Amino acid sequence: MALADTHHEEKHGFFMSLIDGITRGLGQIADANWRGQEVSRLCALSDEALASKGLKREDIVRHVFRDVYWM
Repeated sequence: MALADTHHEEKHGFFMSLIDGITRGLGQIADANWRGQEVSRLCALSDEALASKGLKREDIVRHVFRDVYWM
């Protein structure tokens, strides 16, 4: 009986890890989509509008991903 319980726990652990991985992956996709939209939105602004926000065109990606990457 103990063998059956161990097998059940291993399967449960595997599926919980799988679900956790899928959930994290979907979160990363949603996060990337939001960031991509923000980059596009900022790129569409004029240089003057960017300057009023304290940004240069070459710094847009760094600005949008500033909490994820350190450059």
